Amino acid sequence: MAGLSVANVIKVYKTGTLEVVALQGVSFTADVGQLVVIRGPSGSGKSTLLTLVAGLDKPTAGSIRVEGADVEKLEGRDLDRYLLTTVGIVFQNFNLISAFSIAENVMFPMLLAGKSRFEARGRALDLLGEVGMEDRTDHTPSELSGGEQQRVAVAVALANDPAVILADEPTAELDSKTGQFVVEKLRNQAHRQKKLVVVATHDDTIAALADRVVRLQDGRIHESGLKASPNH
Repeated sequence: MAGLSVANVIKVYKTGTLEVVALQGVSFTADVGQLVVIRGPSGSGKSTLLTLVAGLDKPTAGSIRVEGADVEKLEGRDLDRYLLTTVGIVFQNFNLISAFSIAENVMFPMLLAGKSRFEARGRALDLLGEVGMEDRTDHTPSELSGGEQQRVAVAVALANDPAVILADEPTAELDSKTGQFVVEKLRNQAHRQKKLVVVATHDDTIAALADRVVRLQDGRIHESGLKASPNH
């Protein structure tokens, strides 16, 4: 199926003889065109779930299908292609390359995907314009505020026009104005661009706009529905 299907996912972290169960049989589905929010207290498994959907780690058991791909089975070039073209990830810590200019940061995933420098730079400038950073293209990340870096991080995530956008606490370190901008950008990607956007967040503003809220507690789904609640 298109979109996302998470089925009976378990994730256990092992450190020596110690085992920590981060997810315990999590299942839910989500469709393209939806803004889905994952909520829950710290330690509930939000970031772990997002990391597994992103293909950056593998579940201990269960399956994750994104746009028809069995994510937990992807290896090598197939995994690289998935990370480059199917999902776009907005990291909480921005994850920008400090030695690159802002434009080069946005170009980089496109170049890895095989686009020409001319095509990549043209799209990078367009995306930076969309996030209000067209006047800072030659600056490096260290010359930007946290809010500006997050705007660039959104542009990087959108570089290869992914079907699925994943964001981990994208407004946690932002002022309210920039946070609102990021929220509107993500909602626009879901509703107007018909992408699936999955956000792990404590932010009530995002939850209030969500099409679906998946609430985690102690690694299990506590509630999953189409109505957002102001409570964490």
